[in-house]
Amino acid sequence: MSVRMIAEWEKQSAVLLALPHKNSDWSPYLDDILTFYKSLIEAITRFERVVLVCQNVKEAKERFRNERVVYIEAPCNDTWARDFGAIAIEENGAIAALDFEFNGWGLKYAANFDNQINTALAKAGVFSAAKLRKAGWILEGGSVETDGKGAIMTTETCLFAPNRNANWTKADFEAAFKRDLGASRVLWIANGLLENDDTDGHIDTLARFCDCDTIAFVGCRDENDSHFESLSAMRAEISAFKKADGSPYRLVELPMCDPIYFNGERAPATYANFLMINGAIIAPIYGVKSDRAALEILRNLFPAREVIPIDASIAARQRGSIHCLTMQLHTPLNL
Repeated sequence: MSVRMIAEWEKQSAVLLALPHKNSDWSPYLDDILTFYKSLIEAITRFERVVLVCQNVKEAKERFRNERVVYIEAPCNDTWARDFGAIAIEENGAIAALDFEFNGWGLKYAANFDNQINTALAKAGVFSAAKLRKAGWILEGGSVETDGKGAIMTTETCLFAPNRNANWTKADFEAAFKRDLGASRVLWIANGLLENDDTDGHIDTLARFCDCDTIAFVGCRDENDSHFESLSAMRAEISAFKKADGSPYRLVELPMCDPIYFNGERAPATYANFLMINGAIIAPIYGVKSDRAALEILRNLFPAREVIPIDASIAARQRGSIHCLTMQLHTPLNL
């Protein structure tokens, strides 16, 4: 059986979102995060549909009034669709969805409802049950990047963190990546963890495949920044990566976001957490000076796509951003 993980820039059918609610961690600033979601949904639906998991369909429809949103009523613990959403794969030429176990980033948070959302989506007809396959091991979507041609990029700090896949070695992970995601190469990053990152260093906060030849990554040029040493070491690691033919990748450095704080703690704000959709890039900004440079780099990096900035500082309060909150769907929607 041939299998491969589909790259984010390939044709999408929709983007999955899960709506914040009063019983989630967003409760203290629920109106603010829902305003952010409205902006995010309006930007995405200019190009493709949104599948929105919500606690109350009637209330969500009244709030968003958007005909390109598919509303699915299902319980959720939180809203980080990147990590509980099914990962799109191609098996023998047919697109399917691979459902990994999600345990709240190593049992840090409750995930009993989140871990059932993909099954609920299949039952609702978002994709047919026949196209949803259980993987049987723990993996978060934000922890893996692919070029769509067999390369998987990931971080040691996340995959080897406690309470995910106990005692697994690199060889174990590489075998599982090969079996389930069609990996022919795994590019491991050992450095780069951002302060206050609950995910233990998801790759989508640090480095991204932008096409088969290009990796964008977060750099830090300020020697007084606490991230300087680790991100400099990460830059050296990424610079040593080679493509399948042995040639180097084109590397594009994104700036480190100027520090933003919430409740006295620095948020892990990152410009690497952009979302690729059909025809556009949804880019996080944070209301700081470094936004301008980051947007200029992204516009040069993706000249054929519209780059749409959205202020994600409210999402950063819960230590995530736009890519973390979304999961692209490639399976044809049965709706």
